[in-house]
This record gives sequence, C-alpha cells and structure tokens, in this order.
Amino acid sequence: MGTASCLRKARGLLRIRNKLVRECLAELLSTFVLITITLSSSAQKVTSFETKGNLITSYLAGALAVMVGIYIAGGISGAHMNPAFSLAMCLVGQFPWWKFPIFMAVETLASFVSAGVVYILYYDAIQYYSNGTLTVSGPRETASIFATYPADYVSVANGFLDQVIGTGVLMVGVMGIMDNRNKGVPKGLEPVVVALLVLSIECSMGSNCGCPLNPARDIGPRLFTYLAGWGPEVFRWEKGRG
Repeated sequence: MGTASCLRKARGLLRIRNKLVRECLAELLSTFVLITITLSSSAQKVTSFETKGNLITSYLAGALAVMVGIYIAGGISGAHMNPAFSLAMCLVGQFPWWKFPIFMAVETLASFVSAGVVYILYYDAIQYYSNGTLTVSGPRETASIFATYPADYVSVANGFLDQVIGTGVLMVGVMGIMDNRNKGVPKGLEPVVVALLVLSIECSMGSNCGCPLNPARDIGPRLFTYLAGWGPEVFRWEKGRG
C-alpha cells in the first residue's frame, strides 16, 4: 500500500498540467521516433552497400514510422510531425496560427536530435563506409543518409514542383481520412491508413527528390550534417553528385 501511495504521489508531481507543454512534448517524442526510424533505415541501406536494406525497406520503414508516431501523439497533439501538415491545418481553420511556429520549432528540433542519435548509432558504419571522409558527393557520400537530394537530372523548378505535388497529395489524403463526413476508416486504424498513403506516395513519387514531404525532416538533419562535419555543401545543389 505504501508503494502504491508513493507511486501516486510521484505521478502527481510529474504530471504536466499545461496543455501546450503536453502537446509540444508529444510532438517532440512522435517526431523523434518518426525521424529516427526513417534515418536509421537509410543508414542501414547505405552503409551495408544495400545488402541489409534497399529502397523498398527504407520506404516501408518510413511509412510504418509515421503510423507509430500517430499512435504515440495522435490523441494529445494530433501528431502533426510535419510543419506542412500544421500549416494545412491552420489554412482550414483547424489549428490556431499562433501554435504554428511553436510546433514547427519543436518538430525541427526533434529531427535534429534524431539525426544526432542515428549518427551515434551508425557512427562506426558511417566511418567504415566513407573511409573516414564525410562527403556530400561521390560514390561513398553519406549526406543522403540524413537529408534528401535531387537526382542529377532534376532542375530547381522541377524539384520545387515535385515537392509541392507530393506534399499536396499527402495533405489531401490525410484530410480525407480525417473527415468524419467522408467514408469512415475503422476507429483506431487511421494511423495504418495514413501509413499506407505515405508508402504509396513514396513508391510513386520518390525518384526525383527522395520524397521528404516534410520540411522538418529535411531541415533538422541537414543542419546536423552541416555542424557534424559534412560542411556547407549540404545546403548546395549541383549536378554530378553521384
């Protein structure tokens, strides 16, 4: 009985009563899990010379990570995990504008931290694969583990359009799934359907730019690679990277 009483007191002391803080922590945790799994799948694929992973396993891991993230934070913050989704919610009046920069900052921070965790997790593999040289281009480049880069044939305009269309399809699909007036998804399975939507977009629109669909997923890890030794090249686009 004494132990149960102590646990109740501890829960009372640790309980976060501020709603915004709870939402931010939920976004931080869900985005962290999403990006950690996504980047780890890429690291496993690249550093194993695609013997322990390939493009399909990376896509599948990323889609399932979205599902897990929604299950983690869907009932607390809505599990945005993506500034583009937060912006879409603001535009349709389902999310207050004043929260948008807060969620964007939290999601970007979580992505940055995730990149650091994946770098530590795969540090030896990255060093072995790259021969100790962290590069953005060349046959042993490792920057693409953390951020997406356009294919050599993609122009800036085409790359921009690629992301607008891909992200737009994602937003329309998610809003359709969430709309209670639409044909309903069985309760509790919404995250699974969203994951299937993400997987379908990755499998059909990933060749041009890698299909990030998420500004925080790109900016946070890209900033990490800049600070971790890849240098300013991570912010430049040039042909002939491979």
